[in-house]
Amino acid sequence: MQTTTALLQVLSSGIGTGAVYALVALGFNVVFKSTGAMNFAQGEWVVMGGMVTALLIGTFSSVGLAVVAAVVLVGVVGLLSERLTVQPLKKPDALVITLVTIGLSIVSRSLVMLVLGKKPVGYAGFSGNTALSFGGVSIQSQTLWIIAITLAFLVVMHAFFERTILGKALRAAAADREAAAIVGVNVGSTVLLSFGIAALAGALAGAIVTPLTLASYDQGAIFGFKGFSAAMLGGLGSLPGAVVGGLALGLLEAFGSFYISSDFKDAIAFAVLLLILFVRPSGLLGRADIVKV
Repeated sequence: MQTTTALLQVLSSGIGTGAVYALVALGFNVVFKSTGAMNFAQGEWVVMGGMVTALLIGTFSSVGLAVVAAVVLVGVVGLLSERLTVQPLKKPDALVITLVTIGLSIVSRSLVMLVLGKKPVGYAGFSGNTALSFGGVSIQSQTLWIIAITLAFLVVMHAFFERTILGKALRAAAADREAAAIVGVNVGSTVLLSFGIAALAGALAGAIVTPLTLASYDQGAIFGFKGFSAAMLGGLGSLPGAVVGGLALGLLEAFGSFYISSDFKDAIAFAVLLLILFVRPSGLLGRADIVKV
């Protein structure tokens, strides 16, 4: 009985962590679908989301308003980042954009350190620091908030891509940029939009996980690596793959920490990434590209 309770405890923790990874992976996949590039500034936007929310807590009457304001602000940062660093490129191929985002991540980390400080910050969860008990399994209320908010965001994103003109335009540009441009889709605007969505997803991930982990300016690299690993595991460019990859990575980390050691938690993501690259580079839900020669 105690073993079952412990396993359920680990399962709930893994799902909560995986939900955060899914949001970060979603940001990677959206930018990849529109540009074919990796956005390595994604992890810095996660940190911004958490630290800006902590800064705004005292300004707004509720944590929810602070989270919304922080996510919107970081979303604007994502839009400005694309306009200032990607849009001016004369030949914006995937490799060049990827290199630019590496520089963008370094600059973003330095700006966060200078503006928001080096000290780790945090705040109480959306329902305080309470824990709920279900059949002997204790779950932090913030973990339930993380799962619920992630599901809501994913539903909104699904509706956006399936139901709206902008969403369909982004999908068209992702499928074939030249064909989309011929039929009137502004490909440049879709790239701008993808960076904005990626920043929103990253900021939301940072805002909802900070009550459990605190936020510090130097966490961007690890968040980015976990999100990238989740995106690769699920399949780059696959939005459902971001969800599957994030949850799978979160569960692997949780059960790996339980059965092996928490010291190997971060190493698990690296091992998963290597295994996927060796065994199935297209990911669990991705499809290998077919090139005619």
